[in-house]
Amino acid sequence: MALREVDDPLGAPWRRPFAGEFDTLVVESELLAANPLGDPTRRPLYVYRSPGVASGCASSGVPSVYVIQGFTGQLDAWLARSALEPTMIERLDRMFADRDCPDAVVVFVDAWTSRGGSQFLNSPGTGRYTDYICDEVVPFVEERYPVLTGPEHRGLAGKSSGGYGAMVVPMLRPDVFGALASHAGDALFECCYQRMFPMVARELRDKFDGSYEVFFERLAQADQFDWSRFGKPFELYGYACVYSPDILRPGKALLPFELSTGRLVDDVWARWLEHDPVRMAADHAGALRGMRRIYLDAGRGDEYFLDLGAQAFSAELSRLGAEHTLELFDGGHGGIAYRYPGAIRELVVALGP
Repeated sequence: MALREVDDPLGAPWRRPFAGEFDTLVVESELLAANPLGDPTRRPLYVYRSPGVASGCASSGVPSVYVIQGFTGQLDAWLARSALEPTMIERLDRMFADRDCPDAVVVFVDAWTSRGGSQFLNSPGTGRYTDYICDEVVPFVEERYPVLTGPEHRGLAGKSSGGYGAMVVPMLRPDVFGALASHAGDALFECCYQRMFPMVARELRDKFDGSYEVFFERLAQADQFDWSRFGKPFELYGYACVYSPDILRPGKALLPFELSTGRLVDDVWARWLEHDPVRMAADHAGALRGMRRIYLDAGRGDEYFLDLGAQAFSAELSRLGAEHTLELFDGGHGGIAYRYPGAIRELVVALGP
C-alpha cells in the first residue's frame, strides 16, 4: 500500500466544514496609538457571517454581536481545540447551520495587552480600549458588512474578564450596545479580587524578594509562562494597571494592598471598587433598564466565586427594575465554551428587526 494525496477536505475531528463564512482580518487602530505599554496598534479582527448572510439571502440587514475574551486572551485562541470537542467557531457555525438562530454577524475583538488584558476600559495604564471597540471596531464592521445599525441591534458578549467588559461597556456606552451576555464576569470585587491580595503578597515575599520589579525581571528571563509560578502576581498587576494606574508612571500601577503585609490600601482599593459592576449599576440604571436583553450565567463551583458576583449583579438589576435572566449551572470557571453559542442566540433573537 502507498500513501496518496487526496483533494477532498478533511472532516471531523480535524476540520468541520463551515456553513457560514469566517473572515480573518488585520486592522490598524489610531486610538491605540501611543498606548502607555507600547502594545501593537495592528490587531486581528475575526468576523463570522452566518449562512444566510454569507449567501446574500439576508440582504435587509441582520443584528451583530461582538465577542470579547478573558484575561490574557489573544484572538487566535478562539481557533484552539480541546480534546474531542469542536472549536468555538465551529460550535457557532453549527448553531446557525441547524437554523437554531436567526442570521447574524458575529465579531471577535482582540483587546490583548502585554499586562494580560485591558478589562475593555479606557485607562491611562493600558490604553483606550472602550473607545477602540465602540468608536473604531463597530464603525469599521458596519461599513463593510450588511448589519443593522443602532444600539438596539448590537450586543456584547464575553466570559470572565470578557464577561466583565460585557457588563461594563454597555453601561458606559448604551449609545453603542443595547444587549449583553456575561459568562462568569468579574463582579463583586471583594469576593473575586480581594482574596488574592494576601496570596500575592506571600508569593512575592517567598519567591521574588517581595518586589514586583524582581518579579518582572524573572518573568522576562523565564523560558515559559508557568502560571503556577507567575500567574497570580501577573494577573493582579494587570488589573491594577486598569483600575488604579499610576498617573505619574505611565504603564505602571498603584497596588490596593501593602506588599509587605497584604493589608488594604483603602484609597487605592476604593478606586477599584468604582469599577465593580455591582457598584456601578445604580449610576447606570437607565442604560441597564434600556437593554433589550441581559443574560448572565456562571458555574456554581466557579473558582473565582463569580457565581456570587453574578448573583450580586442580578440582585442589583432586580432592585433597579432591569429585566434580565441568571442561570447557574453545574461547573467551574473553565470548560464552559459550550455555553457561548446559546448566549449569542439570546442576543441575536432580542436584537432582530
